[in-house]
Order: sequence, then C-alpha cells, then structure tokens
Amino acid sequence: MELIKSFSVDHTLIVPGIFVSRVDNVNGESVTTYDIRMKRPNREPAIDVAAMHSLEHIIATYLRNDPKWKDDVIYWGPMGCLTGFYLILKKERSSKEIFELVLNAFKSVDDTVEVPGTAPENCGNYLMHNLLMAKWYADEFVKYLEDNSENDSIFEYPKTERLVTDDGRQFFDS
Repeated sequence: MELIKSFSVDHTLIVPGIFVSRVDNVNGESVTTYDIRMKRPNREPAIDVAAMHSLEHIIATYLRNDPKWKDDVIYWGPMGCLTGFYLILKKERSSKEIFELVLNAFKSVDDTVEVPGTAPENCGNYLMHNLLMAKWYADEFVKYLEDNSENDSIFEYPKTERLVTDDGRQFFDS
C-alpha cells in the first residue's frame, strides 16, 4: 500500500504551527486540510485526552459560529497522536491566511465558562472533559503562535532529503 502524505512528513522535524497538509479537489472545488500542530511529535508529551476532547468541542463550536468562516468549515478534529488537530476548509488558502482564524479560535478557549455539547445526549463520552487543562494548552499555543508569527517554520513543513526505505520506496517530505 502507498504511504499516505501525512505519514510521509518527517515527524522528527515538525514544530508546532499551522501547516497545509493537503489540497484536494472535491466536485470541482478545492478543499484544504490543515495540520494545526500544538506539540512537537515524539519530543513533547501528547495533549491530555480530556483536555483534547474539550478543545475539540470548544473550537469546533467557535469555528462553526464565526461569521466570516462558518460556511467554509468542513471539519475540526483531533489527531490520533494527540499532538494537534486537523482543520478542513473549503477553498485553497495558505497557512498564513488562516493564522488569525486559528489564533482567535484558541483565544476563545480562555473565555469559555462551560464546554459546549457535554450532555449525554450531545456527546459520546460526555464525562471525559477538562476545561481547565484545555485553557492551559490553548493559552500555551496562543503565546507560541504570537511569539512566532514572523517565523516561517511555523507555516511550512520542514524540508528534508528524500530517503529511500529498505524496500526501495521513497520517503517524501511535504
């Protein structure tokens, strides 16, 4: 089987940031998947599961209610490795073009008093939330983004040489 693109990026070099993971054409329209990476893979501890769940609820609600962006939001959800999220938007935009959206979404966590959608009727694991930890992670990411907004490395996947695997397949970076 062919290695999918997100597994082909050298995760030992990824830093937290906002990256274009892929652009697809769906029924003649561009759809962009963004890698919203909060932690350095395999170097920092993964995000606490309950906090990740709360961040998913809070930010999904924010994104789907933002007047400018709500019609373009297709998906917001956690990465299985718990180092960040995937955001899928209609159209093709650079990482820098969605910087303010992502920054404001994470800033909105600080103002959250109650995680939305946490009743048993709304959530498949409604008891697994941690708002205080979600606020801590969001604040940490906001500060990082603000401190590094002029650093291109938070907007572009790291470039590496193409390696060849033992069975002769090329290992591609972004």
